Amino acid sequence: MKKLSILFTLMACCLMACTGGQKKTTNMETGNETLVRLETTMGNITVKLYNETPKHRDNFIKLAKEGTYDSTLFHRVIKNFMIQAGDPQSKTATDTTTLGNGDVGYTLPAEFNPKFFHKKGALAAARLGDEVNPNKESSGCQFYIVTGRKFSEAQMISMENQLNEARLETVFNELARKHMKEIYKMRKAGDNDGLLELQDSLEAQARGIVAKEPALKFSREQIAAYTTVGGAPHLDGAYTVFGEVTEGMEVIDKIQAVKTNRADRPETDVRILKATVIE
Repeated sequence: MKKLSILFTLMACCLMACTGGQKKTTNMETGNETLVRLETTMGNITVKLYNETPKHRDNFIKLAKEGTYDSTLFHRVIKNFMIQAGDPQSKTATDTTTLGNGDVGYTLPAEFNPKFFHKKGALAAARLGDEVNPNKESSGCQFYIVTGRKFSEAQMISMENQLNEARLETVFNELARKHMKEIYKMRKAGDNDGLLELQDSLEAQARGIVAKEPALKFSREQIAAYTTVGGAPHLDGAYTVFGEVTEGMEVIDKIQAVKTNRADRPETDVRILKATVIE
């Protein structure tokens, strides 16, 4: 692992991601998964909602029935990554309106389940970044559908290592933030020896904290999916996946291919005309 350092400016990134043919019998009382149809200006998309993520399932159903998603835009589209929607402010947004901060006044607790991951077609909840949202709570309304890309097994192994290193660096930076006054004081005084001593101490502490948790390791199911259909494996365990596309993946592929501006917003609006719960 590269040497962690507090001799340089600490940086943090806060994102609101943050990032067919199924049988249509969907009564939750019988244990079947609920389907929701998204009618868009580029075609229809059907998603099924997982019963194992009940808070996200029930919330998505509630918002669909209330019309919250009707007329909203896919306001953030990144090819080979994901398409994002659900910002209520996008209903009446002008071409220059900054989108992605709209909400419904509440968040949802994370519902992570190792069975569900960011394969192509996964439906997941957007959220604010860890720095302001350490519990990884989901946006009450914004969601994204993964398009992603395919990876080789060698790339998956490399990503495992990178993500585990990133965990260590995140813990290190959290510890360093608690010593910022001390760090700035030593920087101002040119006390490099003191900085290096503190750095070694914090790195040892970070390694001890990370060692208490099992290292991230992709399952055989994840590797099989990411090397065949593709997806966005670096998001696993960080955002709640609560459903998947059952029909209309070709529509999603068309949406992800549209021309976007510097803010990743489509230059020509792509809109959800209506969201309908299929009983």
